[in-house]
Amino acid sequence: MQKILLPIDGSENSMRAGEYAISMVDLNGADIIVLYVIDTSYLDALPQQDLRDKMSEELRKEGEIAVEEFKSKLEESQCQGHCKNVNLITKIKWGKPADVILKTIDEVGVDQVTMGKSGKQGIEKLILGSTADRVVRGSKVSVNVIS
Repeated sequence: MQKILLPIDGSENSMRAGEYAISMVDLNGADIIVLYVIDTSYLDALPQQDLRDKMSEELRKEGEIAVEEFKSKLEESQCQGHCKNVNLITKIKWGKPADVILKTIDEVGVDQVTMGKSGKQGIEKLILGSTADRVVRGSKVSVNVIS
């Protein structure tokens, strides 16, 4: 069985990456690990511990909602509510997104990564995106970047 890591950020490109990942699954099936990374660099910049704790809890809740909504939306759009041969697994982790994605690749032993180009807007939309770029450069497995 194939293992595909699918990092998400809530963008349309993430959804397209999810649709692509499901379309690539063959008859043998696959585990698709939907990974949402809470970027802790924002929290580290906050001066007060109680504020960091409150923000941390809010970000965790947002992450839980994001992965469940993403999973439901993907199952509904691609599989009419039930994906045959696909096991969608959701994970929420903390840290710098590219570092966490690269570490998860090794921990889980995935065969490939499929991710959206970037959730950024404006001028940042024209470039690959620092997270996707770092994952492509640092990954030991193939990475499909979807835009």
